[in-house]
Amino acid sequence: MIGVIRSELLRLRRRAVLFGWFGLVVTFAVLINFVMFNVVDETGAPPVDGPGVSFPSAAALLAPEGIVAGLGAAASFFGVVTLAFWALASASDYSTGLVRIIVAAEPRRWRLLLGKWIALAIVTAATCVAALAVNVAVAPVAAQAGGFSPDAWGTDMPAVALEAVGQLYLSLLVWGSIGLAIATLTRSAGVAIGVGVGYVLLVEAVISAVASDISHWLPGSILTALAQGGNDAVSFTAASATGGLYVAGAIAAAWLTFQRRDITD
Repeated sequence: MIGVIRSELLRLRRRAVLFGWFGLVVTFAVLINFVMFNVVDETGAPPVDGPGVSFPSAAALLAPEGIVAGLGAAASFFGVVTLAFWALASASDYSTGLVRIIVAAEPRRWRLLLGKWIALAIVTAATCVAALAVNVAVAPVAAQAGGFSPDAWGTDMPAVALEAVGQLYLSLLVWGSIGLAIATLTRSAGVAIGVGVGYVLLVEAVISAVASDISHWLPGSILTALAQGGNDAVSFTAASATGGLYVAGAIAAAWLTFQRRDITD
């Protein structure tokens, strides 16, 4: 198993993958803070959420946790990026024909799938740390530009940062697992990315507009709640349990497909 994980990590060290993945995460971490502190009214109610964005209230931004609020606000965007790169890592095995070689070298396909999942989870953890670091660095500048004076920031900072990055990481593991499953089922990263982006930006927004009673239980909303540590609509416990079911279902679907697939076609 160690050899499989090391092999996957070696492939993920490609410059294009790392620059693309970390670059998008850093970009979204910067953008969400400047947008958030300029859109949220310090004296009024939270603005209406946009596609893939869940804006916090002014009170939440001024609280000690406000310095990391951007991680939860843009959780869906971070999630789509994670889904995309998990899907690329999975689908590339088929597009390059590498899957034939690795299956010949390690016939126990469950080890290949689990090793890939663990390797991708390790890199995802690194992207979460990068997002946290950039968010903490940018948030004070964005707050000042938006006219906010968050005096409570810095209170119990290690605990706040650890909790925020842990919650985001759990959410991204679900997004990544879904991307891996779709790419394994379709053997296409494009399909997986299209499904992820289309769902977050269009499908869930439409469903939420016509069926607001169930909008908080849709996958994107559940994973945003998980990244935020729970919210008024969904508790962290409920979001964690639902996210765990998504991961289990995604891994099971990917494993059944990979186990039964004829990789000579």
